[in-house]
Amino acid sequence: MTIDEFIARYGAGLEEINLMPRQQSLRAYERLAASFHKEDQRIGWRDDRVAGVAVRRFFICHQSPTSRYLAPIVYLHGGGWTLGSPASHHAAAEGLALELGREVISVDYRLMPEANYPQALQDCLDVVSRCAPAVLAGDSAGGRLAIDTAFRYRKTGSDILLGLIYPVVDVPHLDLLGADAPLFSRADVMSAWQLIADQAPAQSQLEPPASRIEILSVEQDPLSPMIARAASRWRSQGARVGEHMAPGMVHSALQARTQLTSMALAWQRFCRALDAQGQQSPLQP
Repeated sequence: MTIDEFIARYGAGLEEINLMPRQQSLRAYERLAASFHKEDQRIGWRDDRVAGVAVRRFFICHQSPTSRYLAPIVYLHGGGWTLGSPASHHAAAEGLALELGREVISVDYRLMPEANYPQALQDCLDVVSRCAPAVLAGDSAGGRLAIDTAFRYRKTGSDILLGLIYPVVDVPHLDLLGADAPLFSRADVMSAWQLIADQAPAQSQLEPPASRIEILSVEQDPLSPMIARAASRWRSQGARVGEHMAPGMVHSALQARTQLTSMALAWQRFCRALDAQGQQSPLQP
């Protein structure tokens, strides 16, 4: 599949979803994502609850005795805080389980408008606090939830390794964003941000959300300049930050990572870097 083919097919699916009633759109979004992914039989999964929050657990079918006792990864899906579920982001969670050899717990946090951002954030924090994961990862809107969760988790005295995939960082503003891109324009960024602008906790500009952070971004994404600036700032504040760029790729390309060569290669670099950072001790604040 070429990136242009992905853009055309995914974009057409999103246009249809935007015309659907609320509940129908949620299921259609899951079907659209599933159309780009074939489940890997090496990974099993089951739906569960952790700290009262719905989750989907992904595990390696034939784990070694040692890997069964490794701390898990917690994953927070994207979808603009209004769409998405562990089902819609099944491929990403499955890929993390395969690449890092750990259980992945994908959080089915509450969505807007039925819930608000603080409630979604509390769901994520409750799962992280219960699981004490080795890695907290998230893409797009889920990347922002991962950052905010990590800030709050760090205030308890616990640090965590963050894996961020084209996350929403800082306070988006048109002057800070890059150019419009396929599937995700500057207006799309600002429209999504307005949903949580009055609810999201203010991010500290004086410290990074975690001492170890790996970031996967894409070339065609208005968020990418802001992500690069945040990474540079976090690094200057003492965090160990790795950055990985998928050339030619667009926001949402994670959904078809196994079919898009550039995305697949960047994903592998990102996962290997996460694994390497996980082998190192957390930095002291």
